[in-house]
Amino acid sequence: MRCVRRSRFMWIAIAALAALAGPAVPAAPLPNEAALPPATLLASDDRTFAHMVGWLENRVRKDPEDFVAYNKLAGAYLQRLRETGDATFLTRGSQAARASLATLPAERNRDALNLLAQAEFAAHEFDAAREHAQLLVRLQPDKAHPYQILGDALLELGDYAAAEAAYGQMQQRGGVQEITQVATHQRLGKMAILRGDLAAAQRSFTQALLLALARPDPPRETVAWCRWQLGETAFMRGDYGAAEQHYRDALTTFPRYFRAVASLGRVRAARGDLADAIVQYEAAVKILPDPSFVAALGDLYLLSGREREAARQYDLVEAIARLSAAGGALYNRQQALFYADHGREPEKAYAMAAREYEVRRDIYGADAVAWTALKAGRVDEARAMIKVALQLGTQDARLLYHAAMIANAASDPMAARDFLQRALALSPGFDPLQSSLAKNLAAASTSPAAFAAPKATPNGIAAVRP
Repeated sequence: MRCVRRSRFMWIAIAALAALAGPAVPAAPLPNEAALPPATLLASDDRTFAHMVGWLENRVRKDPEDFVAYNKLAGAYLQRLRETGDATFLTRGSQAARASLATLPAERNRDALNLLAQAEFAAHEFDAAREHAQLLVRLQPDKAHPYQILGDALLELGDYAAAEAAYGQMQQRGGVQEITQVATHQRLGKMAILRGDLAAAQRSFTQALLLALARPDPPRETVAWCRWQLGETAFMRGDYGAAEQHYRDALTTFPRYFRAVASLGRVRAARGDLADAIVQYEAAVKILPDPSFVAALGDLYLLSGREREAARQYDLVEAIARLSAAGGALYNRQQALFYADHGREPEKAYAMAAREYEVRRDIYGADAVAWTALKAGRVDEARAMIKVALQLGTQDARLLYHAAMIANAASDPMAARDFLQRALALSPGFDPLQSSLAKNLAAASTSPAAFAAPKATPNGIAAVRP
């Protein structure tokens, strides 16, 4: 509630800022962008899924040693997890894969091992996923999919050179199979984003989409994911018109696709339509109460002057964290960043981010440590970790904004202005709340003394945070 009371100052500042910031200038189109076919609705398999899962569940009740049925169940649950984000399917998928392996060991039951590694990856148990993927590589050295899982786990653990090597092995073993080629281009796109090459990322995701659409029965979730990821890539470079079109295309393909609904809310906010952004995020939260969606909805309420509703959303983020704490690390990073973004529990946020980074040493983990360290008053550590976060040249406005705030706190006004200008030039509406604070500070930075605040406010943004 302290956060809500403080927000009155912030709301006044942001209201004044709107006139200063003005609309974002559309980004230039990317070169060599392939012409994509119009989006069309792809059929749902909900009825088939319900019938198949019911039959399989009945089958394993009658014969608990039917490992094939368990494997089919695990695959169906994990597919539904990708479609809905509902963690109950993750639990069921993991349980089914483990039941299969209890019946027949991994050496003779490689499908179950594959499915267990996928479940561990989805649960953010990346160490375990890597170990099981390495076992799969030993058991099936000529297959592509073990390298896919291995590369995915290594990517999340921050071992980028090894991840690229694994994807190279995956590509060599994939042959001309369309499904493997789709997966390969999806991963090449992710690597390109991390390396800061958004044009290459867009080309990879476009190729993945075209290959998926070329299949006789295009997989609905894969097509929607590719269209959504094209939107994310456009959003990162500030091309909000293209981003919105890609999100809407994803929703044409797969209505109520949770990723696209939330991203549509974010881009509507970036384009200045807070009312529609709220509508979209409200819909996203009804589909899936993911903490990042809930927090974003709270921020939009706050920016719209609806402080009580914002407080309820922030309380819901806390409640989700308490409920999920016993279930593992699925939302740890989101919770730490929520605390840091909203000036709450600085030491707890830092401890959460640092603990996760001990295992998951990716650039976004380094950024989480840097951002939470800043809020906990550990400016030197924040400076060291933000350098790690920026080491690949990733073109992400949020990372650059965090770097600006850290430089500000470290009494380096020139670096702070440079990072802030780069962030706002890249994607001026990168986050409903944080980009507003960034624009506020950028407007103030026309004064030579604008960055003199860090000595009085160690975290560097106390005067403008909610």
